[in-house]
This record gives sequence, structure tokens and C-alpha cells, in this order.
Amino acid sequence: MPRYDFRCRACGDTFELNRPMAESSAPASCPQGHADTVKLLSTVAVTGRGGAMPSVPSPGGGGGGCCGGACGC
Repeated sequence: MPRYDFRCRACGDTFELNRPMAESSAPASCPQGHADTVKLLSTVAVTGRGGAMPSVPSPGGGGGGCCGGACGC
């Protein structure tokens, strides 16, 4: 079940709620009982098995360097 982060506009408390996606935009009361809350945007990091990002070839096959490798420096 997804976790959603909320912030109370009345007291400034930040809290989390686990709820189904179908209820993601339903109103939420803060633990202090205030009803004026806003859902925060959350970031999620997803990594592969080793935690390493897959290698992606650079466009044009340049070798790097100060100018992208086009001049052979």
C-alpha cells in the first residue's frame, strides 16, 4: 500500500498515511486533529539489483574531454 506525506497548514506538522491509491486525494486530518492539510509530493528512488545505474553510450560516441572528444584532445 502506498505511503503519502501530508503537512498540516494549521500547526505545520508533517505526517505519513498508508492508504490505497484510490484514496490518495481524500482529505486527511493531522494527528493533532486539524483538517486543513495538504498532500506533499514525494520522491522515490528505484535502483536495479546492484544499485548501479546501467551504462548508456554517449551520443555520437565521443571520448569525453574538454570538447566532447570530437577533436581528439
